[in-house]
Amino acid sequence: MTGDAATAHVAVVGGGLAGITAAIALAEAGTRVTLLESRPRLGGATCSFSRGGLTVDNGQHVFLRCCTAYRGLLARLGMTGSVTLQDRFEVTVLRPGGRARLRRTALPGPLHMGQALAGYRHLSYAERLRVVPAALAMTRLDPAGPELDGQRLGDWLAAHWQGEHARRVLWDLFTVSSLNVAGDDADLALAATVVKTALLGARDAADIGVPAVPLGELHGHAATRLLGRLHAQVRLGTKAAAVEALPSGGFLVRLASRGTDEPNGEAIRADGVVLAVPPETAARLLPPAAWPSAPAEQAGAIGGFQGGRPPRPARPGPGEWLQIATSPIVNVHVIYDRRVTRLPFAAAVDSPVQWMFDRTGASGLRGGQYLAISLSAADAYADVPAARLREQFLPALAELFPAAAQARVVDCFVTRERRATMRQVPGVGRLRPGAATAVPGLVLAGAWTDTGWPDTMEGAVRSGLNAVRELRRSMGKAALRRAPGRVPAARSPAVSGATGAQA
Repeated sequence: MTGDAATAHVAVVGGGLAGITAAIALAEAGTRVTLLESRPRLGGATCSFSRGGLTVDNGQHVFLRCCTAYRGLLARLGMTGSVTLQDRFEVTVLRPGGRARLRRTALPGPLHMGQALAGYRHLSYAERLRVVPAALAMTRLDPAGPELDGQRLGDWLAAHWQGEHARRVLWDLFTVSSLNVAGDDADLALAATVVKTALLGARDAADIGVPAVPLGELHGHAATRLLGRLHAQVRLGTKAAAVEALPSGGFLVRLASRGTDEPNGEAIRADGVVLAVPPETAARLLPPAAWPSAPAEQAGAIGGFQGGRPPRPARPGPGEWLQIATSPIVNVHVIYDRRVTRLPFAAAVDSPVQWMFDRTGASGLRGGQYLAISLSAADAYADVPAARLREQFLPALAELFPAAAQARVVDCFVTRERRATMRQVPGVGRLRPGAATAVPGLVLAGAWTDTGWPDTMEGAVRSGLNAVRELRRSMGKAALRRAPGRVPAARSPAVSGATGAQA
């Protein structure tokens, strides 16, 4: 470690939610921070763009009341008033020709969902009865147990009397949108985290929050303003080419020439480095000393689920990271000349539509209505031409909202995130590293790291906090001490759902 609390300098590579979180926590601690982001904006996968006078989000993101770390970030950004959070969990579930409602009661969890399940008309009476023992069995699962990481959710549900129909019209509503993978194929450990924490935990845990302003303002612009007030340096359009560990201590972050991965001759000297980038980028940037071939300390020591995961024989290295596959998310945006529904959002079953959100106000639309269809686990749609998606989804919306059949479509377009999240299938847990590397002062962040959480906005924020805590441990608390207080620790686990987005 070079320098002291007044002069310590940390370079944060990556300006998504993980990097933003780490940079803010470090700057608040009195550390000198340089944040490098290759794109011309902060916010990572949560971004906005302009189209026809409207501000359009690249995808729909939501969060839940139990997402304490993400809500803490919103508070630091001064954006708590720019989201809408339900007073009580309630979701309208549409199907062609009918609808049902899931609404919690004021009873303590998990009893708070009992009435909602008992009255859920998309399940038969027998199916509703069989849901109860399956839900109780899931409360007894330990998501941190390594044996769960190798199991498919669909196999576990089938073994607990959940038939194909029940899995599609109930369980998939929440697991597909949160894990961005086909429900039956989901990793049981991560699915159990979602269900236990959000749906079967505290009675208000699953209350849904949605942005009331564009994502670019909610995260990117707000973070730029806050980091400026904290005197952090933010360098946009700046890509890292390599990170070198210096023999005398500290690091050189070599910058890349525009449009390439090759060094341009410029380097940033830093006492610590946070790599808040995707796994393939982290593997490319790491110096060889950061991941020796011999087994290193266990993964998951920082920020694991409920105090940390059980010890593992070795920490997964870059070779394992590169095995982490990705899943796409596709959004179909439809603007009508009139209002076709009063629902702010809704789920759908027996329809190609998964979730629908009313984005009229947030986009700045002054007349008509703007609906966004959010499609998770969208492998079947990722490369389908927009015209064909329009042909499929406009009639599907009209089946769910009869008024849409009489409305004129002003615009219809598609956004795609082909690598929206990691593919959260059995075995992915063993591929996720913790924050630490073998080099003190060099740490990892990102929702793909081993937080014990799905790849969501909440997971990204927690990974940034994990990275800062590991920096404190490896560099010394005095070097990165907060003034006053301490780096905030993540509280009880939760899940920030994506509903067609990587929340």
